[in-house]
Amino acid sequence: MSTPRLLIAYDGSPNARTAVQVAAALFPGAEAVVFFARQPMEGFAAHLQGHPVLERLEGVDAALLDASEQIAAAGAELAATLGLRAEPVVSSSVVSASEAIIAAAEDRDSSLIVLGSRGRRGLAATVLGSTSANVLHHATRPTLVIPSDAVAAARSAANQG
Repeated sequence: MSTPRLLIAYDGSPNARTAVQVAAALFPGAEAVVFFARQPMEGFAAHLQGHPVLERLEGVDAALLDASEQIAAAGAELAATLGLRAEPVVSSSVVSASEAIIAAAEDRDSSLIVLGSRGRRGLAATVLGSTSANVLHHATRPTLVIPSDAVAAARSAANQG
């Protein structure tokens, strides 16, 4: 079997770090794209064309791109220290994070999408959405969702009780 090509969704959260750690343990030495799906200001600011505030927003967008690149680089560095051959990638498409993750996995012919889950349920999941659930339900590639440490501990405790 060839070495898998992983696309690891990474946003810098503890859940994303756990996903990187699990991916590295399951697939030592694999190729990995550590992917950050950034939401650019373009869509948000489209109605402000010609307005003076747009210049300030463009400055904010440039700072967000820089921060996004730093987050992706930190994730790739973590993956590399854990033995993966990792490359940071930032998406700047005007789509949802789940759509950007799925598209990146297709574009890069990834063998597996790996992402963490915060474990939101009920109203929080409905209002805030769930990137992991959307990717899981819409991806055409195999997808591995890693529960957050808190969710895994809660499920473990519930199963023991």
